Amino acid sequence: MSIKPKFYVKDLKNHVGEEVTLKGWLYNKRSSGKIQFLILRDGTGYVQCVVFKGNVTPEIFEAAEKLTQESSFEVVGKVKAEPRSVGGYELDVTDLKIISIAQEYPITPKEHGIEFLIDNRHLWVRSKKQVAILKVRARIVKAIRDFFDSHGFTLFDPPIITPNACEGTSTLFEMDYFDLGKAYLTQSGQLYEESGAMALGKVYSFGPTFRAEKSKTRRHLTEFWMVEPEMAFYDLDDNMDLAEEFIEYIVQTVLNDCKEELIILERDTSKLENIKRPFPRISYTEAVEILKRKGVDFQWGNDFGGTDETIIGDEFDKPVMIHRYPTEVKAFYMKRDPENEKVVLAVDVIAPEGYGEIIGGSQREDNLDLLLQRINEHGLPQSFFEWYLDLRRFGSVPHSGFGLGLERTVSWICGLEHLREAIPFPRMIYRNTP
Repeated sequence: MSIKPKFYVKDLKNHVGEEVTLKGWLYNKRSSGKIQFLILRDGTGYVQCVVFKGNVTPEIFEAAEKLTQESSFEVVGKVKAEPRSVGGYELDVTDLKIISIAQEYPITPKEHGIEFLIDNRHLWVRSKKQVAILKVRARIVKAIRDFFDSHGFTLFDPPIITPNACEGTSTLFEMDYFDLGKAYLTQSGQLYEESGAMALGKVYSFGPTFRAEKSKTRRHLTEFWMVEPEMAFYDLDDNMDLAEEFIEYIVQTVLNDCKEELIILERDTSKLENIKRPFPRISYTEAVEILKRKGVDFQWGNDFGGTDETIIGDEFDKPVMIHRYPTEVKAFYMKRDPENEKVVLAVDVIAPEGYGEIIGGSQREDNLDLLLQRINEHGLPQSFFEWYLDLRRFGSVPHSGFGLGLERTVSWICGLEHLREAIPFPRMIYRNTP
């Protein structure tokens, strides 16, 4: 028994002149007496299906008339090239079968408020722009995995449920964990990744992380995805080299593989084409000087806010790597600069065009006594970190790593106004539905 071939819109270019069967949903329609134009979408693309009264039976023509927005149907027809049509091809319909007639669809071509669209996110994801965003997101995810898999990294999955905070912060989602007391949703897999690096040399994790940060900015979600590589025998410069190569690879891959999606998103690709190594590297002190030169009353020792990052980023047409932050504003595990104890060997990568931080990383403190000192300075319970301290007791080496936020990267590459469109179902402080 032979298997009947399945056809998809994306493959029509390979079947010009052939009769094919497509299954999908009605994206839009218009009619003119004896002819109906049905725009079918099937998740891979859009194609205009032309139903001419003289080519089909009255029952088929009537069935086409019944189709409403988002109704599902099966259509048979001959493929022809038509540069003026969506996607560049058309289907001359010979048969059509209704699968399901949709009720009155709540999302129409008219303008809808953002709250209405978010309330109907399960339907909004079908729209052309949202489909394009989600396809770019999927390609970025594949590029991330391809990059690390081809650079000798091993996937190392940290737990999502943890007994304590990675950085000792209060922005944690708390839960009761059976008879063991409180547990928390992970903010980062980094500490666990360090154990992986001591076993496997170069590792990475890629999964959801959670921050109970009460922020309503367009750059924050409470649930987001992060990729975190960790490398043994890497110093800060090695870490920055890797981050730079990684970002370039992601952007250039999307430019090459997502041309149609970027057109739909009306993205200015000339700005993305410029994202090639080398990236500018400046110290935190130099970044502060930029702010002061721009008239910002900023004190050395403070952390950068979103507006500060935008001002600094606007000075460059590529991501800028800011390194050597004040010790007080960074986490306990970051290694102090041997040449200046006031700063740590940390790096943040700020995306251009006002998209802010997309990478945060550092060289980790590999000295047991200094790490113990930092834990005490931060007022953290040493007992929670005994396993982490073991990594320094048994074969400690210099090591580094970073984390890249997937949604911030998607938002930047797609040119989005808000992070909520960069993930299928956004979770924010005022929303956990649908």
